[in-house]
Amino acid sequence: MSTNVPQSDDNQEIDLAQISKRIGGFFESVKTSIFNGIQFFVQNWVIVLILIVAGFAVGLYLDTKKAYSNEIIVTPNFGSVDYLYSKIDLLESKIISGDTVFLKEIVGIKEPKNLNEIKIKPITDVYNFVKNKPENFELLKLLAEDGDVNKVIEESTTSKNYPFQKIIIYTKKKASEEKLIAPLFAYLNTSDYFKKIQKQVYTNTISKIRQNDSIINQIDGVLSNFSSATKYSNRSDKLLYNNENSQLNDIIKTKDVLLSEQGTHRIELIGFDKIIKESSVTMNIEAPKFINGNLKLLLPLVFVLLFVFLNAFNSFYKGQQRKKVSGTLN
Repeated sequence: MSTNVPQSDDNQEIDLAQISKRIGGFFESVKTSIFNGIQFFVQNWVIVLILIVAGFAVGLYLDTKKAYSNEIIVTPNFGSVDYLYSKIDLLESKIISGDTVFLKEIVGIKEPKNLNEIKIKPITDVYNFVKNKPENFELLKLLAEDGDVNKVIEESTTSKNYPFQKIIIYTKKKASEEKLIAPLFAYLNTSDYFKKIQKQVYTNTISKIRQNDSIINQIDGVLSNFSSATKYSNRSDKLLYNNENSQLNDIIKTKDVLLSEQGTHRIELIGFDKIIKESSVTMNIEAPKFINGNLKLLLPLVFVLLFVFLNAFNSFYKGQQRKKVSGTLN
């Protein structure tokens, strides 16, 4: 058994020697890599310097370049929400294609080259969506049975029908309502089809208000007569009084409903003067700078790293190609 002990010690010495050799080889390879990296930058210092200067210049330009957003909250009346979305999509396609003639001559925008982008998105407002509209509430319940209610609220089939939509216009420099917003809404409100619907809905609403006013006046007359009659009625006839009092409550409730309806109709008339009615306009919101304005520091680093990567890839490709030619590549 004693003959196995020296053999074990020899194995441990061999293992320690191999580990020491490998550690030494690792540090040697690290030193070689560092040297190769320094040599690479020394050999290509002109190109690296040019990339740093170019990256700083481009980053400085992008950091100082300003952009603005203009937000308009609108209400599409008379079922014109799909019409509105299609018009905004058309305008976005014209901006992307650079069709300044269409934007200036057809739409009427004074400075079409100032436009960067236009988009529209709904303003989530479930409460107004279902308010006084039981059919909308039932629709939401039905759609939510087969999925997450939050997804139902956010998906386009539902959100496009919210009462308020937000149009966002991105511009390269500050814009004015006269040159941008006014011609845009003139263009959006030129539909002959919806103008006919607008005229009829407006007429119907006015007629409904007049009819309700007439009914309210009749109710007021009935209440006045009842008030006069109660002064001379026989107060001992409790059965008749209770019956009349019940009818009076129904009449008062009917009047209250009609007054509420009248208020709703009169508010509706305020927005019925346009097919696409703007409720608020916020102009020239300065867009936040990309990466907090640090592109002048990041772009030189990106350019240099990209140059290093391309050279490393090129060296790897050529090395593998030489191995393939020599037959050493499997």
